Amino acid sequence: MDLFKQKGKIHTNAKETRNKAPSMEETLLEFKDCADLKTVSVVQGNIDYVYIDNIGNETKIKEYLTDIFDYGSQDSIEKALKDTRYKEITQTSDLYKDILNGNAAIFHGGKAYSVNIFGPETRPVNESGTETVITGPHEAFNESPGKSLGLIRRRVKSTHLKIVKLQVGEISKTDVYVAYIKDIVNMEFVELLKKRLLNIEIDGIHDSNMLSQMIDENPYSVFPQYLTTERPDSAASKLIAGKIIILMEGSPSVIVAPTSFFDFFNSPDDYYQRWTQASFLRILRYIAFLITVLFTAFYVSITTYHYEMVPHDLLLTLIESRSRVPFPPLLEAIIMEVTIELLREAGARLPTKIGQTIGIVGGIVIGQSAVDAGFTSNILIVVVAISAISSFVVPSYIMSGAIRLIRFGIILLAGIWGNFGIVVGVAFVLIHMSRITNLGTSYLNPVSPMFFNDIKDVLIRAPFSMMKTRPVSSKTKNIIRNKMKK
Repeated sequence: MDLFKQKGKIHTNAKETRNKAPSMEETLLEFKDCADLKTVSVVQGNIDYVYIDNIGNETKIKEYLTDIFDYGSQDSIEKALKDTRYKEITQTSDLYKDILNGNAAIFHGGKAYSVNIFGPETRPVNESGTETVITGPHEAFNESPGKSLGLIRRRVKSTHLKIVKLQVGEISKTDVYVAYIKDIVNMEFVELLKKRLLNIEIDGIHDSNMLSQMIDENPYSVFPQYLTTERPDSAASKLIAGKIIILMEGSPSVIVAPTSFFDFFNSPDDYYQRWTQASFLRILRYIAFLITVLFTAFYVSITTYHYEMVPHDLLLTLIESRSRVPFPPLLEAIIMEVTIELLREAGARLPTKIGQTIGIVGGIVIGQSAVDAGFTSNILIVVVAISAISSFVVPSYIMSGAIRLIRFGIILLAGIWGNFGIVVGVAFVLIHMSRITNLGTSYLNPVSPMFFNDIKDVLIRAPFSMMKTRPVSSKTKNIIRNKMKK
């Protein structure tokens, strides 16, 4: 798929017709071979109109076009065109743009008019399939930016909520909306983000996860640098905390900026439960992160170089388990980790019911068969299974994928240098994360640099009575609260 912007323009005749008065003939020529272009000519009223059929609303088409022009007299048509709903267009390029945006073009008496009939079928507001919660709202964004913005407006009823509309994509002309709360957000972040969006050179963009990669400051990093969410309540809370969100036409996910590494371990459930339960679950996620990254590597390190670290009783079991395995621990671990990833990918790509069967039955059958055949030890099966389960505890799927990828690198280092290799791998990851920035802020914020006031919502979720300040990275003078006091 050719995504990137070409130096040559596809519409070579766009500049030539930019300053000409719109006409029906030129419009039909421009949209030649467009099977979805609906053309209607009414001889009685000496009027023609065209629109793209699949993105028009049937009720609007009947009310604004059919009822007025198909059965109206000459006088009633001229009277209707004076209504403010019908906008006269004098530039051909503007008329083409209106048609592509869901308007109908009307030609009468040597003039061209445009009326908004946009209203394609959209998915209703349902529950998120990737960010499920036990308590709290169950609404999720969908592909319609109008509905998504409405869900945010319902939660943030303030005139200080500002929404800026931009376009990305040389051909696709995809609408992108940047939302923030004035007087709370750091406006330097807003201007920097808008500049990056306007500087994107690409033919077409289809999802917010693609867009987030286009504005990365560290595109070669394995870590995701922008949090995406499908939950309106989560997006609204980020806005109120002084962050920026980006909505994109055709995508159910919104981008949150700036984002730190620790944001990927937060779940909306954390704020709907008691702070003690939420803190316990958040700590559990960080433990799961460490297990996912280090557990298999630690097994390889011990069984290759450091048998003295294993208790005597467990050592006998380990030796017996590995006695039939012909492969070294490193190769054994790599084989099982790759097998788990294959099962995971197969379960994700197959239909839901079949995918669940593949994941559960396939894992049990392959694991037991591998032990019986002597390809692997039963202890490694347990280690790999615990690591795989722990990776699902991380709320963000994108971060979970990055963690699994890092695990392979640390396993290789553990097989080469043992525990020293694990230390080297962890140090490399920490150094790399400390160098990543997000809109100029540290990726490890608020741990590095240390902001003690923000720690209460990182490793734990403190009681709400202690959480009265916004994050340091985006905090500005709270003019809204000052105005309310006055």
